[in-house]
Amino acid sequence: MFWPMTDSGIEPPVPGGRPLVVLENVNKHFGDLHVLKDINLILHQGEVVVVIGPSGGGKSTLCRTINRLETIDEGTITLDGVPLPNEGKALARLRSDVGMVFQSFNLFAHKTILQNVTLGPIKVRKLSKSEAEKEALALLERVGIANQADKYPAQLSGGQQQRAAIARALAMKPKVMLFDEATSALDPEMVKEVLDVMTSLAREGMTMIVVTHEMGFARSAAQRVVFMAEGRIAEESTPQEFFTNPRTDRAKDFLSKILKH
Repeated sequence: MFWPMTDSGIEPPVPGGRPLVVLENVNKHFGDLHVLKDINLILHQGEVVVVIGPSGGGKSTLCRTINRLETIDEGTITLDGVPLPNEGKALARLRSDVGMVFQSFNLFAHKTILQNVTLGPIKVRKLSKSEAEKEALALLERVGIANQADKYPAQLSGGQQQRAAIARALAMKPKVMLFDEATSALDPEMVKEVLDVMTSLAREGMTMIVVTHEMGFARSAAQRVVFMAEGRIAEESTPQEFFTNPRTDRAKDFLSKILKH
C-alpha cells in the first residue's frame, strides 16, 4: 500500500522493515552476453533504492527480472518471502503486487485515462466499476491530472501520460513500485512534474526501486544508491556517502562525467 499525503505531513516508515524483495546470486544472459552477474540485493519494506550507472550496465534488466518480464538463468528472486512463479495465475498475482512504470508510457491508446487506470482493479482485483472509478479519480487527483480523466493518451503531454501510468500502477495497490527510466523519454520541462510525484511517493513510504539518470532525485529521495556497471553491483551506500566519497574507481569515473554536466 502507499500512504496518502496529509496536511499535517506523515512520517514514512523507518527503512529496514521486513525484507520485501530479495535477489540472491542472480545471473542473466542474453545469448553470449552476461548481463547480470551474481546479483545480491535486498529491498526492505518502505525503502527507496535508486539504481544508477552507465548504459548497458544491467540496470533495466535487473528491474525487469523483479516482475519476471525477464527470466533469470541462475539464482532466486523472492517477493515478500515467495519465489517468483514461472507462469499462469500465480505470475499474474505477482505482477499485480509489483507496479511498474516504464520509459515508454504503455497506456492503451484506445481507452481513456480513467479506463486505463480502472482496467486492472476491475479485471484483476475484481472491484466494481463504480468503486474502481472512485479510487482511480482519487489517484488521478493525487498525481495532478484528474481533469484529464476522460481524455485519451494522445491528447496528453508526455509528463501527463507518465503520471497517468503511475496512477495506473498505484491503482493495483502494489507492495513495491519499479521505475525503469521513467523520465528519460520526457522533455526537460516535463521531468520535474513526474519526479515530484515520485518524490512524494518516496516520502510517504512506498517501497521503490528506481532506475534513473536523475542524480538530484537519487540525492534527495533515496535511502540507498546501488551503482551498477558491467552487469555487477559495483558499489552501494547512502546517497551522502556515494556522492561525496565513492569507493570504486568505476563510480568515481562515472560521477566525474555525470556531475560535470
